[in-house]
Amino acid sequence: MELELECVAIEKDEGTSAILGHAGFIKTVEDLYEAMVGSVPGVKFGIAFAEASGPCLVRGDGNDDGLRRQAENNILKIAGHTFLILFREAYPINVINNVRNVSEVATIYCATSNPVQVIVAKAENSRSIIGIVDGLSSRAIESEDDEQHRSKLLRDLGYKK
Repeated sequence: MELELECVAIEKDEGTSAILGHAGFIKTVEDLYEAMVGSVPGVKFGIAFAEASGPCLVRGDGNDDGLRRQAENNILKIAGHTFLILFREAYPINVINNVRNVSEVATIYCATSNPVQVIVAKAENSRSIIGIVDGLSSRAIESEDDEQHRSKLLRDLGYKK
């Protein structure tokens, strides 16, 4: 059996965050929808879930048609039994616990606002996620000034008092 690797960039607009994960049941889309609307009032999102059995369809939902279409087009290039949520008006930290607690969710590969690339292995008629490239590589070790800036940013965003 031949194995081929591919790097698939998740296409998303500036200011859009992404959660990519592995799940496996036909009601995944509905449960992820409930997790998102229950997380942050006003969050805008689109969800896509790629089935890996039966008709092998991409199932979609959300409250923003553009984000839904974008999520569906992306997940079609990735792998079965995976889901992608693209969202705005919230940070990943605001929604991740609700998404993680959906009973069908087995793994979350990333929850980020960074550019994301998915390393996919293709074998015969199937595809699988091997890993994630999330953002850029670190360039240096944090200095005292950097630490103070980080601390101020967390307080400005309301995550620390």
